[in-house]
Parts: sequence; structure tokens; C-alpha cells
Amino acid sequence: MKNLQNLPIGNSSFEIIRQNNLLYVDKTRHIFKLADEGMYYFLSRPRRFGKSLTISILKCLFQGKKELFKGLWIAENTDWEWKEHPVIIIDFNELAHDTSENLQKSLENNLMNTAEQHGLKLKDSLLPGQFAELITSLYKKTGTGVIVLVDEYDKPIISHIGRGSKAIETARQNRDIMKYFFGVLKGTNVAPCLRFVFLTGVSKFSRVSIFSELNNLEDITMAESFSDMLGYTQEEVENYFSSYIQALGEKNSDSKADTMKKLAFYYNGYRFSEKEVRVYNPFSFMSALKQKNFKNYWFETGTPSFLVNLLKEKNWYLPRVEDIQATEAVFSVYDLDDLKPEALLFQTGYVTIKDVRNRIYSFGYPNQEVKTAFLETLFHSFAKGVADRSRFVFLAEYLFSEDTDKFIETMQSIFASIPYTIESKRDEAYFHTIFYLMVCASGVNAQSEVLTCDGRIDLAVEFPDKVYIIEFKCGQSAEKALEQIKEKQYAQKYKSSGKKIFFMGINFDMEKRNISQWKMEK
Repeated sequence: MKNLQNLPIGNSSFEIIRQNNLLYVDKTRHIFKLADEGMYYFLSRPRRFGKSLTISILKCLFQGKKELFKGLWIAENTDWEWKEHPVIIIDFNELAHDTSENLQKSLENNLMNTAEQHGLKLKDSLLPGQFAELITSLYKKTGTGVIVLVDEYDKPIISHIGRGSKAIETARQNRDIMKYFFGVLKGTNVAPCLRFVFLTGVSKFSRVSIFSELNNLEDITMAESFSDMLGYTQEEVENYFSSYIQALGEKNSDSKADTMKKLAFYYNGYRFSEKEVRVYNPFSFMSALKQKNFKNYWFETGTPSFLVNLLKEKNWYLPRVEDIQATEAVFSVYDLDDLKPEALLFQTGYVTIKDVRNRIYSFGYPNQEVKTAFLETLFHSFAKGVADRSRFVFLAEYLFSEDTDKFIETMQSIFASIPYTIESKRDEAYFHTIFYLMVCASGVNAQSEVLTCDGRIDLAVEFPDKVYIIEFKCGQSAEKALEQIKEKQYAQKYKSSGKKIFFMGINFDMEKRNISQWKMEK
């Protein structure tokens, strides 16, 4: 096999990627559309999806670095002027924000450093004034419109969510600083000096003036025309990565077609608009190709602690994650004092759009990587202090080998080790949640609240050759659970698959805080 280009895993510098001949999936058609048609933009995407690389591409474009774009769509198909503009980059990933004082100081240093790079010295003593002075001075010095690129603008807010009242107060103070800071961009003296403004982040927080007062800011987060600007489409995967996929298949003794199916199962599935376009997570996808292994790469780069804490704080029924429905209004502007888990789950990439009907959005996990890793994180968080909690990894193997005795025995062992003090309301929902987290985190293809023509299956676990239909009862009997499976004809959904179908009825004893009875039929 010929030598392959190195993959730019974790590299967000467009200059380095192009100068070192790293593989780049050409997205400049979208970049041109942004730069040519509009002026103020906001884009939300999950982490590790290429937001910082997009910022870097825009920087190089507006700095007129034509040589970096040789052979790409924008150079071959447009008459872009390649004019050099002054560029201000504010990357909140690199700024201190543990306190509002440190955030303000970091922003001041960022502005002063940018000014020095252009031979300027800022005179204003206040942060908003410094920002305005920098923009107007750059415009006067160069005679060309100023470019403002902001990466992860909401990092100083979102990093403090779900960490207690003191942290939320810090988030509020940081939000207020940014309100006045970004408010500069709509000023009558500043606006005429701007050529292009682009912000990335996770969400649109209310009371940050760039959203509440900058009326011409275009939010392209769910815009159909930009739905595949970040992430890789199936067509791009096949066109750019064919040789890598073949190498991965050979390593695992799989055909190229089977390897492609596995990659899609683990890393594809993100959908960001009503348009039926799904994309792969670039970081995880390329990591799997490089490591030649199917693993959870996305979570290795950071765990969603703020989201886990928020879900626990809101006492959210976790199996519901696979069956979220909402209108587009829930994704408009967020209030720091009334955060909606549904919105944050979507914006952070833990759920994605599955379907859109009559303006109602249905959401679910994008792929197996996210589902397994997220639920494992949740399980460990909910089961702190549980001595046997690591045993959940064996559950998938027990179900696959049809060793249901071992499966239930392991479940009972884990439930028995949960300290009474960490349990909340001990009802069917509680037991269902812990059971669901353990099974899903073991790595199997499991779905909760599966809709059928006559009800919802509590939990369905699918393998290539079999499916388990599991029904829970609390303070009743396993027979009652089996009766419901049969009466509601839950198996009908899977009969055409040709798979073996197992019915499993489970009853929880609230006093013993464990599985008291279970029965299975084939």
C-alpha cells in the first residue's frame, strides 16, 4: 500500500496542515460562502469538531495567504481577491476565566498583544474602550475592514456550570464582562470598521449583548447550507480516506464494507439541521484510522462533568435521553439561571437530530461511541462508592453468550453494593435508570423506551443474531413483566429480522433495593 498522508489529529492550524502536507478535507466551498455573502456569524458545534480549524482557515483567507489554498475549491472556482485584512483572534480556550478579574486581565493582555503585533499602543484604560480602540486604529492604519474571530466565546460561562452556587456566580460575572466587551461590536464608531465577525461556542447565552442587541448576527448552527461545514460526510469519508479504511480492515481481518459499517456505527450520525445530512466526528474517526482500533476517543480528551452535574441536579430521567422531543425554540437563547438539559445535550454533541416532523425535533445519541462513553461516565457518577461498579463491563459478554444467570447475578451484585445514602427516590424509574446505565455502558447496542405500535419497551438489547426485550416492574412480579411483553406484542417489531428473541421480565424489591425475581422466555 502506498504511503499515506499523515492525519491532522488534534491539529487546528491550517498553515501547519497545508505546509506539512497533512490530509485536509476541502471545506473551502463553505468558507467562501461565509466570507462572500455575510458579515456577522455565530456557529455552535461540539468540541473536537473543527471549530478552531475553521477559525484558522478564515484567518489565513483574510490575511491573503493564497499559497495555502492552492488546489482547493476556493482557489479553483472563485475570484476571491486575496486582500490582506487586519485580524483580531480571541481564543477563550487560552484565556484564564477562573475569576472575573482574571478573565478581564486575560482579555486586556490579548488586545495589547494584538496591538503590539501591528505596531500600535492602546491608550484607553477600560476593556471595552481598548477593544473599540484596537478595531478603529487597525482600520485607520490599514484602510481595510477588520476581521474579528472569536473561538469558544462561552468557555468562561459553561466551564462553571454544574459546580455549585459559587461557580455559577463566577459564570454570571464572566457573562457580564463579555456583555460589555462584545457590545463594542455594535457601536456606531466600530461597526463601519469591521469587514467580518465570526464566533464559535456551545450555546447562545442570554444577556450577552452580541446576541440580544446585535440583530444582524446570523446563527448558522442549524442552517441547512452549513450542515456539513464541520465533520465528514459519508461521501468525503469514502473519497479522502479509502486507503486508511482498507488498512484498518486488513488489520482486523474485516472487509472494507464491514469496516465502513463499523466506523459509521461508532463515529457517524451527527445531524445539525432539518436537511438529512449526517457527519462523522473528525477527531474520533481519524483517531480510529490511525490507531487501527475502535475505541472511545472523544471522551479521552475531556469528560462532560458540567453536564453530568446538571443532569443530576435537575434529577433528569436518564433513559429519556434517547427519546427527547422539542421545538426549535428550545435552542434559541439560553438563560444561565434556567438551563435546559435538552439544549445543552444537543449543543455539546451528546445527542443529535434523529428526525424532524411538523417542526418537532426528535433527538437521540449520534453513535455508539458517544452513547457508551457518556453513559459509562454517568453510571460512575451516579454510583460513586459502589465497590463492584467495574463489573458492568462483563454484562455485554454475558448477554452475547446467553449466560443470563451470570448477567442477573452481576446486576444483583452491583445493586447490592450501592450505599443506601446515595440512592434517591427508590422507585421503578430509579432502578430502571441504574439498570439502563450499566447495560448501555457495557458497550451493547441497547435502547430504552423503544416505541412500538402498542406501547414502549423498557429496554431492548440487540446483537447481530439476537435481541433481548426487557420489561421492569417494581414491587410486583417477573411474571407480570413477561405478561406485558406478550400482551403488548413487543416482539412484533423484531420478528422480520430473523434474530432470536428473548423475553426478560425483572422485578425490583424496593425494601431489599435489588432484583428480587426474574424470568426469561425465548
